[in-house]
Amino acid sequence: MNELVEKSQSSLFTEARRCLDVSELEDKIRFTQRLAALWREGGLTLREEGPPQVAVTAGHPPNPQLVSVRDLPKRSFHTPIGRAALFHSIAHIEFNAINLALDAVYRFRGMPEKFYSDWLQVADEEAYHFGLIQTHLQHLGYEYGDFTAHNGLWESAQQTAFDVMVRMALVPRVLEARGLDVAPGIMDRLARAGDDKAVEILKIIQRDEVGHVEIGSHWFHHCCAERGLDSEATFFSLIDQYMKGVLKGPFNIEARIKAGFSASELNKLQGV
Repeated sequence: MNELVEKSQSSLFTEARRCLDVSELEDKIRFTQRLAALWREGGLTLREEGPPQVAVTAGHPPNPQLVSVRDLPKRSFHTPIGRAALFHSIAHIEFNAINLALDAVYRFRGMPEKFYSDWLQVADEEAYHFGLIQTHLQHLGYEYGDFTAHNGLWESAQQTAFDVMVRMALVPRVLEARGLDVAPGIMDRLARAGDDKAVEILKIIQRDEVGHVEIGSHWFHHCCAERGLDSEATFFSLIDQYMKGVLKGPFNIEARIKAGFSASELNKLQGV
């Protein structure tokens, strides 16, 4: 695949789609980071060269083999292969998060420039996270693709492709926010297993993911305000519609507040 353009006046949407289509791991990371840099340097425009494709299959390597969630093997933190499988699952989440951020940039037209800056920042940081995790996975003797994985995150992108408001509600504020809830427990278990490097990496990711969920919160509220909708009522209506009205706790209250959740929302999530 050709390199990203190096000249000004190329369309951000065209180049984001090119990044989205890349399958090879190193190219995906490199192209994503270059795309973010080109945007920061003013080398891309918001000129549209055609509407977004309705259904996009994001580029990904031939491995890992994708299976249903129920077919993923359960492994113990207390074994080296179990910790490697955990890091592989996190690597898969981060790889999908790169594609999710790129898809938001490519798909949702007519948003303020800050929207594209925010989601390119997210894509850039997710690429950095993937590199950290891949390096540690290699230290453990494995590569991304050595274990099976599921496609739930990308399926959520396809299910929310029709509306930026729904995407912002259900991907950052539901799926990615769940990571804020479970990360402290995972870090505690890894610390007890003596994997201090893994804990250090997850602390970096947790810090950045709070910001990513906050970006989702900001743009969800922006969309609701533009449409004259009550954001809290809309959020819970979407949970009823798409998540059967239930989000699994316990919730990381401190992290979710930093990520843009209101006290009222958190009380409702906890059933208070």
